[in-house]
Amino acid sequence: MTAAFKLTSMDFRGVISKRFAKNFVPLPALTKFRVGQTVPDFQLPVVGQRAPIKLSQYRHKAVVVIIFARIFTEKQYCPFCYPHLLSITETYRQFEQRGAEVLMITSTTMAQSKLIQRDLGLVMPLLVDPSCASFRQYGTGQALGAPLPAQFVIDRTGKLAFQHLFSFAHTNASSERLLWAVHNAGR
Repeated sequence: MTAAFKLTSMDFRGVISKRFAKNFVPLPALTKFRVGQTVPDFQLPVVGQRAPIKLSQYRHKAVVVIIFARIFTEKQYCPFCYPHLLSITETYRQFEQRGAEVLMITSTTMAQSKLIQRDLGLVMPLLVDPSCASFRQYGTGQALGAPLPAQFVIDRTGKLAFQHLFSFAHTNASSERLLWAVHNAGR
């Protein structure tokens, strides 16, 4: 398997689901927030933790990088997103060293997300949103059965410092670009 694509099974059971149907019709990503605007709070369950995470719990404590990940099931990853997720995982300590917390959000179920966390070796919190409510709240868009990927950097006051919405020209903001945004948000 190349680093550009991850398909661990040709078993497509679980792909066609209510979530797939709800996200099938393409909707473009929409810029909902301006830099400097306070972003809405959300609360989501976390793989391996009893208590959910609330975005506002980081206010005045850390810069937050939100990674909306496009993962179809625990066996099918978006070919644009798989290498991006590996890169974020590899550079996670650099984010921590800059005083940032990375929150990765997936639209898969809790059971699927547990396998994803293990498969990718994720050290950052993996938040679970199978209803895709947070994806919609942040305007990530959707296509072919899953929400589109997006990245946001939120400063310590809860204001948007950087956003990257999916496009075929620029699918995901690189780890380097996100680290730069964290640096600027921490000033």
